[in-house]
Order: sequence, then structure tokens, then C-alpha cells
Amino acid sequence: MKVDVILGLQWGDEGKGKIVDVFTPHYDIIARFQGGPNAGHTIEFDGKKFVLHTIPSGIFHKSTLNLIGNGVIIDPFIFMCEIDKLEEAGIHAIDNLLIAKRAHLILPTHRMLDAVSESQKGLAKIGSTLKGIGPSYTDKYARNGIRVGNLLEKDFMERYRKLKDIHLQIIGSTLNLSEFTIDGLSFEAYEEKWFAATARMKDFQVVEGEQFLNKSLDDGKSVMAEGAQGSLLDVDFGSYPFVTSSNTIAAGVCSGLGISPHRVGTIFGVFKAYCTRVGSGPFPTELSDETGALLRCNGNEFGSTTGRPRRCGWLDLPALKYAIMLNGVDSLIMMKADVMNTFEKIRICCQYQTGGQVRNEFPFELSDDALTPVYQELKGWNCSLDNITSFGELPDTFTEYIRFIEDETETPVNMVSIGPDRVQTLKR
Repeated sequence: MKVDVILGLQWGDEGKGKIVDVFTPHYDIIARFQGGPNAGHTIEFDGKKFVLHTIPSGIFHKSTLNLIGNGVIIDPFIFMCEIDKLEEAGIHAIDNLLIAKRAHLILPTHRMLDAVSESQKGLAKIGSTLKGIGPSYTDKYARNGIRVGNLLEKDFMERYRKLKDIHLQIIGSTLNLSEFTIDGLSFEAYEEKWFAATARMKDFQVVEGEQFLNKSLDDGKSVMAEGAQGSLLDVDFGSYPFVTSSNTIAAGVCSGLGISPHRVGTIFGVFKAYCTRVGSGPFPTELSDETGALLRCNGNEFGSTTGRPRRCGWLDLPALKYAIMLNGVDSLIMMKADVMNTFEKIRICCQYQTGGQVRNEFPFELSDDALTPVYQELKGWNCSLDNITSFGELPDTFTEYIRFIEDETETPVNMVSIGPDRVQTLKR
């Protein structure tokens, strides 16, 4: 058996959570392979809306197991808040959720370090969600981190105090511990809730994730790997330094779950019919006009983790093709096409103009000042898609939009989302 993969091809917020939820009934296991609670996967069904930050998006299907892989960074307090919200809705995640022992923990002081780092950048700040993701990954690679498996060991508190002291030495006089707050709580209050959450985490099935997954594959189980953020936020290949702290591309599946590249199967790439970005960083097709505002309004483009308004713009094909190349995408999934239902004309960036030259590739030096998008204009479908139930019912202008993207990317679009609910998904 192979591990199929669902990941984002833009700057995150593509709608991966909804697609994982749609695919889940066809899989035995959904495994999240990277990122932390800076992710926000939104799923809507039966008139209910859920936002997941750490838990895999297959959690709503009782017969499917969900694994938080070793490549994920976990804040116990945020994680247990997420569990409690699911419990309130009658969803008992403890029944079908497993946690990899090798997943690293976010300490309260990691969040302090995140705040200090972002404030020191001044105007060059990256737009961090201040969840402690970067500092936690830093400790992981500096070999100072604390992992979920350490919660079960006798020396956990000693490890915690040692790392906390290191963090406080780094912070020095930059922040006053007594004045610092986390999510509206004093540091001491947050730390107390954090410890209570770590105690509750011990009730979950904590497993050696790589052993569990490989044995499951050997036993013929089907597995879907779920990514967070987007390919253009990859720490190596994204718009650095305005990126996240992990490998968001398909290659991250192997290190994030402990599987061989030979065990990677079909790769599904999720993208919006337009582009968005939250936080700082270059965005060549950004629209700072009425059209951008209309996209934001129609698409409810506000961060599911932070609530920040997302920057909106036209679809960027050089960036999309770059992400397809990096991931080896087999099948494209277009999201939020309904957001452009009222548009008479739609533009697509097909090339960049820079230094008097036209280029087709996503560049190393990605700068809004240096790059001018070269657009092609297409007719919009300019009608509601509410009553559409199959690909064959889509307006001709919509199918022309899809065909244009397929021709340019040389990759098929096999699924289209035309609304937020899980049933508003058309499959070829």
C-alpha cells in the first residue's frame, strides 16, 4: 500500500481541511505530517463549522484513525482546547486519535521567544502567528527539544525546567515575565493550564508513529497524509524568509511520518481559483483595490487561526507550476471557485516581467517591486453555482477556465469546490 498526500500549492489557506474530510471515508488512516497550531483547517457539514489546528481533518469519521505525526509541533494547551470543543459537539476524538511519541512540544516560553523574535524584526517582521512554532522547531534542530514521549518519563519536569531556563536566559531583559501574557492569560496562569493539558495528553494513545504507519501499510491499510500551510511557505523553497518553519512539500511526508519515498502514492495538490496570503511577504498578484476587497468579502478571507484579513489577488500560474513541480502533483483540486461567481472578467498571471525581460519561472528573488505580473484575461461565468451537482453542469466559461489552467500546468483538475460545505464538491 502507498500513502496518498493532500497538500497546499499556494501560501496556505487553500481549503485542504475540507478536502481531507471529503476523502476520509476512503481511507483507514489520516496522518498529519508537519506544522503546528499555526494551521487552521476549516470543515463545514450539517450546518456546523469546525476549525482544527493540530488534529487531522479526518477526525469527524469514527471509523478512520487519525495520527499526529512526528513532524508536527504540539502545544498541549491549544491541543486540549481543540479536544474540548470537539467534545462539546459530541465528537470524542480520544476514540480515534493517536499521537506520535517523536512529535515535539511547544513550551510556554517558546511563545515568549516567538514574540521577542518578531518584535525585534520591526518592519521586516514575517507575520508570525506567535504560537511558538519557529522557536520549537529551532530547539528540535538544536537538539534541545522535548517530545511527546518525554511526557511519560520520570525526568520530564527536569527536562522542562532546564529548557525553560535556557529560554529565559535568551530572552533576558527583553520581556518582563510578570507582564507577558499568552492568549490573555498571565505567563504563570498559562503555564499552569499547559501542565494540566500535558497530564490529560497521557490519556491518549501515544505510539511510535513510524512503526504504526509502516505496519499498517504492510497490513493493507490505506493512508492519507495531510499537510498544513502551503508549498510557497516551505522553509526551503517558499518565499524565504517569509515562510513557515517546516517542509510543507511532499518530501516532508517521509521525514514527518517516518516512511520511505517508495511508499508515497498519489499526490493531490489543492489550490484556490485565485490567490491569498496572510501576514507579510511578497505577493506578485495582490490586488489592493475593489476587486481584492470583493474577493476577500465573497471568500470570507480572514485567517482561521488569527482572524487577520487575508491579502487577495489573481491566480499566479508561475507560482502554481513551481509548486506542482516541487511536489510531483498528480491531480489538482480547485477550491472556492464560487467566490468569483459575480465576476464578468477574470485575470490569470501567466508570466512575470522583470528587468525588461519576461520570465515564466518562479524566481529566487521574489520581490513585488521587481516583478510585474503579465496577465491573460478570460470571461467569467458570472452566475451562481448553487444548484450545480456535477462537472457536466458547469457553465462553459467555467470549464474554459479549468481547461486553461490544465493546459498551462499540464496537470488535470479532477475536483472542484463550489461552496464551503463538504457536499459542495464536484468530482470528475
